[in-house]
Amino acid sequence: MTLRLRTLTRDEHLAFIKGKPSVSFLQCPSWGEVKSEWRSESIGWIDAGGAVVGAAEVLYRQLPKIKRYLAYMPEGPVIDWYDGDLNRWLNPMLAHLKSQGAFSVKMGPPVVVNRWESETIKKAIAAKSANRLRDLPPDWTDERAADVGRNLRRLGWLQDTSGGAGFGDVQPRYVFQVPLMRRSLDDVHSGFNQLWRRNIKKAQKAGVEVVQGGREDLAVFHEVYKVTAVRDHFTPRPLPYFERMWDVLNAEDPERMRLYLAKHEGEVLASTTMVTVGDHVWYSYGASANHKREVRPSNAIQWRMLRDAYALGASVYDLRGISDTLDENDHLFGLIQFKLGTGGQAVEYLGEWDFPLNKVLHKALDMYMSRR
Repeated sequence: MTLRLRTLTRDEHLAFIKGKPSVSFLQCPSWGEVKSEWRSESIGWIDAGGAVVGAAEVLYRQLPKIKRYLAYMPEGPVIDWYDGDLNRWLNPMLAHLKSQGAFSVKMGPPVVVNRWESETIKKAIAAKSANRLRDLPPDWTDERAADVGRNLRRLGWLQDTSGGAGFGDVQPRYVFQVPLMRRSLDDVHSGFNQLWRRNIKKAQKAGVEVVQGGREDLAVFHEVYKVTAVRDHFTPRPLPYFERMWDVLNAEDPERMRLYLAKHEGEVLASTTMVTVGDHVWYSYGASANHKREVRPSNAIQWRMLRDAYALGASVYDLRGISDTLDENDHLFGLIQFKLGTGGQAVEYLGEWDFPLNKVLHKALDMYMSRR
């Protein structure tokens, strides 16, 4: 069956998303408004009956001085990735993006390849039997995902191993998730390791209070976030970025984005943002102060967010990116160490893929990014 592709209206795109159990928040129309330095477009695949059967939020970033664009679909497009004939989806997409001036296309198929349980990872770390997740046999593998990867290579797509999408955006290949479906909250809590359970109790005894904040509290979040940026050596996003994120995500759906504040004796010690689409909830941004860490505000705030995700009917609580390192001496090891305590799963996606529509410009971008 032939599919055609066209630009979707915002309402058409949102109607398609609402018909799915979940779609990445990066594939919602609102995300194009958050990324104001990119031009955005909603595109859709239309079947013979006129129904929208696939969709994507495309971000276009212009090359300096010429009207040619990198077309980027973070954690998308949302199509039938297990269709044996991927070309009927990808060919019309490439033709459309080329007509829009794209010289290269980058996408992140939302296809899960492998999962590792916390216990499996902890045993490997203790035994020093694997330095990286990829060296550790997974607890669950989807062979169909491997077929998708093989099909993409056969069709001329290149797997991005650079760790970046160019122009400062990148989506993680490895994430950490806590499954909530068919589990009680007691099950979730008992799945935490002993340190997490002790720290949650410690925060409660110390009088840490976790509350939901409003837009006006973003400035408080941002002050703590800047402290975190200095401590963890990253460049913080400015406050207007988070205000824009709040405005456009919650205009799309009042429950799309939430802000949480962990307070002790009236002082905000930790703050986080949470994003919800369908039955998937993401821990998006987190910040914590350098002092009073002994009252464990970060554990308290995560437990509150998990409980709220459960109350919303979420099937998964997603703590977002981790490195795949299992080496305790690696500076990125802390990313997985903290999240392992939730008793969840490390999840590997298919990763990001490139299709050079203009090989000369694509290579020039690669060279430019490698020098940054």
